[in-house]
Amino acid sequence: MSLEVKVRKGEPMERALRRLKKRLDREGVIRDVRANRYFEKPSQAKRRKKKELDFNNMLRVRYSNM
Repeated sequence: MSLEVKVRKGEPMERALRRLKKRLDREGVIRDVRANRYFEKPSQAKRRKKKELDFNNMLRVRYSNM
């Protein structure tokens, strides 16, 4: 998986870098790299995923009445 951002004609390099960073963030590449920086035990991964699911469900219930 390789992401490319082509620099447009007359576009500053900073803007192209910003587009690249946004694209990496949307794809979740940076998050995956940071998550794989250290080994996570399977029990810890299950606990983390359950915590995320519980939080998302809580938000879904809270805002479903609106």
